[in-house]
Amino acid sequence: MIKQFIRLEWKQFFRASYFQKGLAIKILLVLAAIYFGGAAIMMGVGLFFIVKKAVPETDPIVTVNNFIVYWFLFEIVIRFFMQQLPVMNVKPLMTIPVKRNTVIHYLLGKTTLSFFNFIGIFLFLPFTIVLLFQGYPILNVLCWMLSIKFLILSVNYLNFLINKSNTIFYVMATLLIALIGLEYYGVYAISKPIGVLFNALYNQPYLVVLPLLLMVGLYYVNFKYIKKGFYLDDAVSKKIKEVNATDLSWMDRFGSVAPFLKNDIKLIWRNARPKQVMMMSFLFLFYGLIFYTQDVYREMPAFLAFASMFVTGGFLMSFGQLVPSWDSEYYKLLMSQNIPYRQYLESKWYLMVVAVAISFVLSIPYLYFGWKIFAMIAAGAVFNIGLNSFITLLGGALNRVPIELNVKAKAFSNTNGFNPTQMLIALPKLFLPMILFYIPYKLINYEAGLIAVALSGVLGIMFKNFIFEKIENIYQKGKYKTIAAFAEKGN
Repeated sequence: MIKQFIRLEWKQFFRASYFQKGLAIKILLVLAAIYFGGAAIMMGVGLFFIVKKAVPETDPIVTVNNFIVYWFLFEIVIRFFMQQLPVMNVKPLMTIPVKRNTVIHYLLGKTTLSFFNFIGIFLFLPFTIVLLFQGYPILNVLCWMLSIKFLILSVNYLNFLINKSNTIFYVMATLLIALIGLEYYGVYAISKPIGVLFNALYNQPYLVVLPLLLMVGLYYVNFKYIKKGFYLDDAVSKKIKEVNATDLSWMDRFGSVAPFLKNDIKLIWRNARPKQVMMMSFLFLFYGLIFYTQDVYREMPAFLAFASMFVTGGFLMSFGQLVPSWDSEYYKLLMSQNIPYRQYLESKWYLMVVAVAISFVLSIPYLYFGWKIFAMIAAGAVFNIGLNSFITLLGGALNRVPIELNVKAKAFSNTNGFNPTQMLIALPKLFLPMILFYIPYKLINYEAGLIAVALSGVLGIMFKNFIFEKIENIYQKGKYKTIAAFAEKGN
C-alpha cells in the first residue's frame, strides 16, 4: 500500500497544473538545497578546528555540547516558518478499504525526508567523522551522533504539534530570545546545565535510549492526534467559528479608503497567514542587531543603510509584496463593484505607512547605539514611506498567485508565487538605499548620505499623485489577467 501512495503522489506531482510554470523555480530550489547542504558539510568539517581554536582550553566536543541547545531552539523557530508539512488528499482514501493507520504512518514517514532533517546530518556527520579521525572513542561518538539524529527527528515531530498551536511557538520563540539575551549579558548561562546533559549523551553511550524514547513518544502523540480527527464526517463537515465583531468606526476619518482599511484590519485579525506576516514583520525590528553590534559594519555604513531600511520596513515588504493576493478569495467580487481602483491601492499604501510609523516608534531603543544609527533608521523610515512603498505596490501588480488566508506560508511551498520580473523590481528595494547613501557619503560626508536617503522619500511623497496614477494604470491593464489567475484551480 505504501508503494501505491508513492505512485499516486508521483503522478500528482507531474500532473499538477503549476508543474511546468514552476519548473524553473523548482530547479532553483534544488540548487539552493545543494548550496546550503554543501555549506553545512563544509561547516561540519571545519567545526572541530574552529571550536578548538576559539576555545583551546576546552575539549571541542564539550564546547559543542554546551551550545548545541541553541541549534535545536533555532531549528524549532525556523521549521515553524519554513518547513512545509506533507499532506495528502485523504478524503478519497476514506471511502475505500485502506487502513487509517497505514495512511497516517505514511504521512508521518514522509516528514523524515524533509530537507530540514538532512541539514542537521550534513552538519554533524562530518563533525563526527573528524572526531573519529582525531582518535575519539568510536562507541561514544557513534552513539552521540545517533542521539543527535533522534533529537532532530524529535524536533521534526514537535513541529507538527507547534503548527497546530501558535501559543507553543510563541513560547519557544520567546524562550530562545530570552536565553540568548541572558547568555550574552552574562546573567545566566543556560548552556552549562544543558551542556551537562549533552555531554552525558557522549560520555554514557547507553543514554542514547533517551532521545530514542523522546522521538518515539512524539511520533506516537502525533499519530494519536491525527487519528483522532481521521474520519470522513470530520473531513467533510464545515467548522463553525465564532467571529468577534470589532468596532472600527474610528477609521471613518480616512474618508473613501476607510472601507478598504477596515477590511484589511479584519483580514489580518481573523486569518492565520496575515497574522504570520505581522509576527514576522515584528521580528524585522531586531534585524539591526545583526549589523549595529558588529564593529566591522561601522566601517561599512552602506550596509547600515541596508539594515536600517529593514528595521522599519518589515511589514511593508512582507505584506505589500502580496498585494492584491490578500484579496484573491473575493477579488472578482471586489472588482465588480463600482469603486475606483485608486482607493483600493491607497488603502494598502496607508496601511503600510502606518506600519512603518509604528515600527519607527518601536525602534527608539536603537538610540542605545548612538544618534547616528538612529538617524539612519529615521532616514530609512522616510525612504520606506515615500519610495519603497510605491516600489512594493508596483511589484504587487505582477503578483497573481492566490493566497489561502488560513494556511500559513512555508518555504518550498507556493513556489509558483515567485516571479522573475518581481525579483527584478525587488532589487531597488534592497540596493537603492545603499546607493543613495554611499555616493553622497563618499563625496561629502555621513550626514549628506542620510539627507539623500531621506530626501528620496520626501520626493516620493511630493509626487504621490503622479506615482499613484502610473501604478493604477498598470493594475488596470492587468486586472482581468489577475482575476483569471485567481480563479485557477490547483495553484
